[in-house]
Formats: sequence, C-alpha cells, structure tokens
Amino acid sequence: MFLLSGTIVLAITYALFAGSSTISVSVIGRHGSGAPPSVVVVPSPQRRFVVPTTRLVAPVLAEHNADVGRLLGISWIVLALATLASVPLGWIAAGRMLSPLRSITTTARTISAGNLHERLALSGPDDEFKQLGDTLDDLLGRLEASFEAQRRFVANASHELRTPLTLERTLLQVALADPDASAATLRATCEELLASGAEHERLLESLLTLASGERGLELRFPLDLARIAEQVLRTPRPEVERLSLQVTSELGQAPTFGDPALVERLAANLIDNAVQHNLPAGHVSVRTETHEGRALLTVTNTGPVIPRDQVDRLLEPFQRLGAQRMSSGHEGHGLGLSIVRAIASAHDASLTVLPQAGGGLAVTVSFPGPGA
Repeated sequence: MFLLSGTIVLAITYALFAGSSTISVSVIGRHGSGAPPSVVVVPSPQRRFVVPTTRLVAPVLAEHNADVGRLLGISWIVLALATLASVPLGWIAAGRMLSPLRSITTTARTISAGNLHERLALSGPDDEFKQLGDTLDDLLGRLEASFEAQRRFVANASHELRTPLTLERTLLQVALADPDASAATLRATCEELLASGAEHERLLESLLTLASGERGLELRFPLDLARIAEQVLRTPRPEVERLSLQVTSELGQAPTFGDPALVERLAANLIDNAVQHNLPAGHVSVRTETHEGRALLTVTNTGPVIPRDQVDRLLEPFQRLGAQRMSSGHEGHGLGLSIVRAIASAHDASLTVLPQAGGGLAVTVSFPGPGA
C-alpha cells in the first residue's frame, strides 16, 4: 500500500512538472510581417527583455527535459529507499498494535471450564482491543453462570429423579417381603406405583419443556395472549374449589408472535403456581393487555409472605421456599417459574416477579409486540 501510494504521488508530480515551464514566455510580432517572431522573457517581475525565438526555445527545452529526468530518477530512488525502510517500521508498528491481541489469545487459551472465574482484565485506553477484552470478560461471566446453573440443575435433577425410583423400589420390596400379602394389598401397591410413575412422567415432561424453552425458537407464529389465557382458565383445577379461591380475569387483546404451545404452557404454569401456592379464600387475578407496543400477561395471587431477597431463587430449577409455600398440599418439583423464565427468554420477553406486601406474587411477562 505504501509503494502504490508513493507511485501514484510520483506519477502526479511528474505529470504536473512535465507540463509546466520554469519561465514565462510570450510571442510578439505582427502577423504577415517579414520579421521572425520574438519572445518576451520574464524571469522575474522586475526584469523583462526580448530575445529571438531561435536563440531561446532549444536551450530551454533541453534544460527542462534534463530537470524532469533528474527529478524522476531521484524520486524513484527516494521511493525505493522509503519502501525498504517502511518494511521494518511497519513490522514494529503492527507488532506493538497487535500485542494486546496476543495477550488476549494467550489468556483465553489458559481459561477452561475449570477456571471460568478468571478474566482478561485489560487495562489502557478505551480502544477496540479494550472493548474486545471487556466483551470477552462479559462472555466469560455468562459462561460461568451458565456452567454453574448447569451443575446445579444436574445435581437437583438427579436427586428429583432418584426420589420416585427409590419410592417405587421400596414399595416393591415391601410387597414381595410380605408372605401373607393379599390381593388388596398388592392392588394398593400397584396403585401407588402408578401414581409414582405418573409423577415421574410429569417431572420428565417439565424437564423437556424447560429444555425446549432454553433452546430458543426456530419459528414464530402470530398469537393473542388473551385467547391463550382464556383457554388455560377453562382447565378444571380442583385446588380452586378446595381452597375456595376467587379467580378473576380481565383479558384485553395482546397480540404478539411466538410458539403457541410454549406460551400456553407459560400461562398454565403461572396460573397453576398462583393456585397451588395460595391461601384458603384467597384470590387469583389474570390480566392481559397491550402497553407501549408490548403484550403483557400479569398473574397476581394471594399467599404466604415471600421475602424479597428470595424471589430470584424461585426462578431457579428445583428451588422451593419450604413449607410456607406448600399450603395446598401439592409439593411440585420447583420447576414452574423456571419454565416460565425459560419460555419468556426464548420469546425475547421480560419477566418481572414482585412479592406482594400482604403475601403472594405479582408476575408480569412482557412480550414484544407484533411490530417489534
């Protein structure tokens, strides 16, 4: 690039110099007269004299051509020397500029799954390399959080999956160890095994839904949160009658795009969570609306008082707050809100969970509008 630029500059200089003269010359004389033309030579504003054309043109042109030749030769030599000098200078300058990149590469190679807590922590001016280092540090932070969440998920899932298997094995061992077991006893054992298997199946289905939500969406279809919430509310829930809950709804149009099956599961989980973790004679409120171009689904319920610093933990898989949230007698697996968060994230929706002063939660999911 330096050689090409120098050649272009040299060509422009040569063209301008070759087409000009070092002195000002003008021809004088009358047309048709027998006298040969003369020229007025003005080497400077103070001096002016006249000489015949034949005595001036040839020497001036010869000198001018010699000057152009010398200029061209010297320029090529200077350009060649400057090109040779630019190679080591460019190597040194490029090395100094790329030294932060080598530092980033070296540090990144030493970071693995076992030491994701390390950071590049680049210092210096806020240039492109500093911004790259900060971006990689943010990426490492997200990877560390993801790996930690994955470890907790695997540990908790292993525990949750082991519990029904242990229960089923215990029931079978007790039934086989009883030599006087009657048909009614064996039938009761089989019914307990079927109930445990159904609970096991619900757990696996929840895990698959959670994985689907965290994987993201490939296709999005137009949908209305009001219609989906209305369909979910039609599903019978025995806990509503058992706890004498009052369920109210205010369903305004809330169009958005997404996966209808996953959004329906999100709404069902929110309503189930509001019903299961409620108080006798409590209430559940479901509201859909459009606000500032976004589609909102809000589910509010009464229930036990939840500490504000414990709300984020409820969004993690297999996390519960203990007996105070088990008033309905249905334990669940602690996957309801974590599935809601995963589905919301897959739809680029924001999730807001606020504890109520008198107890319970207010959960709002804000989906992008159809024009987003």
